[in-house]
Amino acid sequence: MLSKAKKLALLGAAALLIYARCRGSENGERTQPVTVRAEAERSAAETISARESEQPTPIHAPASAAEEWEESFFAPSRAEAAVAMTIGNSAMLKNETGYAVDADAIAQGGTPIRLASDGPQILIIHTHSSEAYTPAGLDRYEESDNTRTEDLEHNIIRVGDELTRLLEKAGLRVIHDRGVYDYPSYTGSYARSGAAVEQYLRDYPSISVVLDVHRDALGTDEVIYKTVAEENGTCASQAMLLVGTDESGLEHPYWRDNLSLALYLQKAVFQTYPTLMRPVALVPQRYNQQLCPGMLILEVGSSGNTLQEALAAIRLFAAAAAPALLALVE
Repeated sequence: MLSKAKKLALLGAAALLIYARCRGSENGERTQPVTVRAEAERSAAETISARESEQPTPIHAPASAAEEWEESFFAPSRAEAAVAMTIGNSAMLKNETGYAVDADAIAQGGTPIRLASDGPQILIIHTHSSEAYTPAGLDRYEESDNTRTEDLEHNIIRVGDELTRLLEKAGLRVIHDRGVYDYPSYTGSYARSGAAVEQYLRDYPSISVVLDVHRDALGTDEVIYKTVAEENGTCASQAMLLVGTDESGLEHPYWRDNLSLALYLQKAVFQTYPTLMRPVALVPQRYNQQLCPGMLILEVGSSGNTLQEALAAIRLFAAAAAPALLALVE
């Protein structure tokens, strides 16, 4: 058993470590900006990443409940083990296609997307609804797979709840689909969410912006990354907008409109929170974005981030994006 004085000292050290991780750049501890997409969650096969290997059972079990608490409290968590990084946000666009795109010119030209003055304007949906974050603090959940859960209070749907609340508070009219499209079968999740989007667009033709909200997965078998943005003393994850094209050979007449909306929102957020947004990703696949000239994927944080870091990011994003969206109302 630890003495009370030693417990207090260790608690203080743990608090300082957590603070230092959030403020790592001031002490030169942050890794250099890198871009990694290890989990191919957007691939045609949509395969699920392998579960974490089981940890061996300790030879000596804790002697008491108090010691068990001490052991669990001071053991390194996945959140602490994740490598923090800020992905290069000086560039507005990361073009992964063969198309020549002038991001600056598109951003300067604005977007043709407009929001209706009556009826629902924005749909928020989650194709990979069970995506979750690294458990930390009180944010614990039962996993359905590695950093995935059906618990709606701890998966990506919770982030969608917060985004919906803030956009509605700003005066926008939002429908939030809290349905689960990737569990129990991960394969076919885009087909299922796409059918739902089509139905919403039929039922509510006033919808002109669709945000498919995800969380990213960054890393390798040896290391997990967490994205970090530091704005106004807030330790948050980064966010990223992803735009699909027709380069894969599938029809997609709206990708340029979608890209203009992404760059419009990117510019609005960057002007207020310059470290929050990763560059817009322009990719060959469609990801259902052929359904609407105003449909985007919004990635909030990565699997190495905590839920609280992702919620902090979506609050910053909404604070800057909501006025920009309101400016599009006709």
